[in-house]
Amino acid sequence: MEAKDRLIVALDVPTVKAAEAMIETLGDAVSFYKIGYQLAFAGGLGLADALVRADRRVFIDLKLHDIGNTVGKGVESVARLGATFLTVHAYPQTMRAAVEARKGSGLRILGVTVLTSYDDADLAAAGYGRTVAALAAERAAQARDIGMDGLVCSAEEAAKLRAIAGPGMVLVTPGIRPAGAEAGDQKRIMTPAAAIAAGADYLVVGRPIVAASDPRGAALAIGAEIAAAVRQGRTA
Repeated sequence: MEAKDRLIVALDVPTVKAAEAMIETLGDAVSFYKIGYQLAFAGGLGLADALVRADRRVFIDLKLHDIGNTVGKGVESVARLGATFLTVHAYPQTMRAAVEARKGSGLRILGVTVLTSYDDADLAAAGYGRTVAALAAERAAQARDIGMDGLVCSAEEAAKLRAIAGPGMVLVTPGIRPAGAEAGDQKRIMTPAAAIAAGADYLVVGRPIVAASDPRGAALAIGAEIAAAVRQGRTA
């Protein structure tokens, strides 16, 4: 896998037209795109189909969580788009339904452990009696046992979750911020190089690229940082 293929750019823009303009600006600097709530609800699922037909990979980030039948039908619909990744919240019943529904397709299901905008205080406020690290570890073990394809986690937890999940599951880390970038609403962040060193396979980057004055330059710089981290890891 080329270093640039490890970079997933989050198309967190309000319209399909804006997304298409960003994709054109980024050109061959990016091969993998994430479509989340904002763009999906603005017609972005049609764009997903166009990206797949243009030999780009697509990550549908809808974080499904519902009764098993509803989750399963949603997974089947996303699989028909030809997407590479789809997220579900890492609750056992939800994960089991998603894994069963994606059989026979190329879709890979990722379990969201704990959102990167959460910290221990947020979990306590939501009624969880454990830390972010403990809950992420528990959900990673459950995802592994259920047969999930990968996890979405903070890069801060990547090393620990890699030990739990093993080499067969992919780790996708949002909350990536180049050195000096603003954290925004993220609470558990890490630089691209540090995330790769921690064991992440794919890095999701949104605002540091799409809100940059030179998005293509920002993407190329992050890709170069990923490549350097991968090379360093191979020689370490």
